[in-house]
Amino acid sequence: MALRDTLNPYAPRVLSLVRIVSGLIFMAHGTGKHLNFPPLGMDMPATSPGAIAGWIELIAGALIALGLFTRPAAFIASGTMAAAYFMAHAPSSFFPVLNQGDAAILYCFIFFYFVFAGPGPWSLDAKLGKDR
Repeated sequence: MALRDTLNPYAPRVLSLVRIVSGLIFMAHGTGKHLNFPPLGMDMPATSPGAIAGWIELIAGALIALGLFTRPAAFIASGTMAAAYFMAHAPSSFFPVLNQGDAAILYCFIFFYFVFAGPGPWSLDAKLGKDR
């Protein structure tokens, strides 16, 4: 028996775990910006791109963590992180490790994956039958 045959049955549940953890960590960026928890020490105008991204991080992060409207929330979050990378990180350097944009790239692609993979079985979408 191949290792993949042993691990493949767990793939949907691991997808759910990755979705939950990445949604919660993403949401923490929004809570830091708008609820000052954890305190990030940021003071930005309400209509600035960072503040708007903060609301998307907060709301989409919560939806992704819960697995509710996962695909549309992940699509919006993915696009937000692509824009954040090119607007805030890429202008300072071509290399993500130097421009501190590696997290934005990872969020962009993990959320893009959720658009196609869905939320996994441990989600409100699955419970409500909305992801069929």
